[in-house]
Amino acid sequence: MSTAHTVRPSSPRPLLVRSIPALWTFALGLWGLSRQDSVWRDEAATWQVARRSTAETVHMLGNVDVVHGLYYLLMHGLFDLFGPGTAVLRLPSVVAMAVAASCVAALGHRLAGPWAGLGGGLALGLLPAVQFYLQEGRPYALVAAGAGISTLLLVTLLEGRGRAVHWVAYGGTVALGGLLNWLSLMILPAHLATLLWSRADRTAGKRWTAAALAAVACVLPLVLFSRSQSAQVSWIPPLTWHMLIGPAILLAIGGAGALLDRPGGPPTDGTRPDQPRPDRPLLDRPRARRLSAAAVGLPLLAVPQIGLVGLSLIQPLFLDRYVLFSLLGLALLIGVAIGAAVEAVARRRPRAAPWVLPVVMAVAVAALLPQALAKRSPASRVDDVLTAAGDVRRMKKPGDAVLFIPAARRDTRLVSPDAFAGLRDIALARGPEESGTLKGTEARPDRIRAAMLAQRRILLVTDAPGVARPPATERERVKTSVLRTHFRAVADEQARGRRVTVYERRTGTSRPSGD
Repeated sequence: MSTAHTVRPSSPRPLLVRSIPALWTFALGLWGLSRQDSVWRDEAATWQVARRSTAETVHMLGNVDVVHGLYYLLMHGLFDLFGPGTAVLRLPSVVAMAVAASCVAALGHRLAGPWAGLGGGLALGLLPAVQFYLQEGRPYALVAAGAGISTLLLVTLLEGRGRAVHWVAYGGTVALGGLLNWLSLMILPAHLATLLWSRADRTAGKRWTAAALAAVACVLPLVLFSRSQSAQVSWIPPLTWHMLIGPAILLAIGGAGALLDRPGGPPTDGTRPDQPRPDRPLLDRPRARRLSAAAVGLPLLAVPQIGLVGLSLIQPLFLDRYVLFSLLGLALLIGVAIGAAVEAVARRRPRAAPWVLPVVMAVAVAALLPQALAKRSPASRVDDVLTAAGDVRRMKKPGDAVLFIPAARRDTRLVSPDAFAGLRDIALARGPEESGTLKGTEARPDRIRAAMLAQRRILLVTDAPGVARPPATERERVKTSVLRTHFRAVADEQARGRRVTVYERRTGTSRPSGD
């Protein structure tokens, strides 16, 4: 018996490798989940649509936000079952990212050894972008879970462990991710790169092509229809060089991790690296040795990032959340680096090797603690709908009217209708449910002006000065002009990116004839 084998440190069991990262990520998600009872504008869209009936939601999707249709219907079901609240809004993302962490751990375990799997799974939950969307009432964490599952299925199939049902599951998972956000289809060229890197045989290539085409066919109608709603993303700025700094850093870190990878992972059973691993099917061992964590993780990280840059040259779309799932590749490669560190320590100080991961995690947690605290603060988002609703509740009086500038700030009322009880929304012509929109449709500017001049007190809900933009529409300019000319501010509250101002009619100002 060799000395090296007798001193090799014990490895964590497969069940622990998969479950510990999931529990760790879930715990990170529960920490500060309510975010001090705040909900920002993107989550407010989810909240107000989830409270609509299925028919009202389908009506809206024909006009706006069809790309999130499946997610809205899912959240509608959850709100029906458990009622609206910040926990119900965000728990699906927490659970989904915990699933993604477990998938990263399983991938790392198979491809680079148990310590790499455990390290990668734990690292995912600490990534700053993941911590942001881990507690977000939007679909991006669910897309990441789908990416993790589909990648794990692909590895299973390339290792020769899968059957036809696994190919069906693979195609279905990719399609489901695409229906949650069709940009997640960029995982397919990433997986194609893995097939080419690992020299998959023609049979696997043909089956992958069939599954990929089936997934694209399922999502293609959504892609084509959503193009008619492309004005929704017109606010995204054009790509600039400084936007590429973040992806460049991620790719550099991922590339460093890939350089440390050893195909098949470090042996954990006493065999030499050049010996077949006994836990793999005999006929598939040559292919399995070529399938490495680098062949899976680097394309998963790089291809979606580069693909989004390419798409943004055609139409501005560069937002990190659209390719959040690519960070699973980064976490996998970080796990490879941790596994290599454990192996290096094991060769010199075998008894110290099990302490490498705890020490690395402790340092990472300490270094990222300010980021973690910041992500769980209301200040991490541009505004807070619930605080503004509370201000309205406190400042309103019977007979008051309410205005919103811009009209999208009507989400405050849609999320907290009780706070606006007794207030008349004088600019609104058709409500969001009736018009099939997120914010409703407003009356003509002249009608808004006449309605304002008929009021004694008006509450204005708008953006705080640090967030507000100049009036962009004729309606907004009319609202602003009438308030400035015929009203005076008597109360003003600004908090968390929103502003509520009470205006009273100036004494001595006469109404135009006919008002």
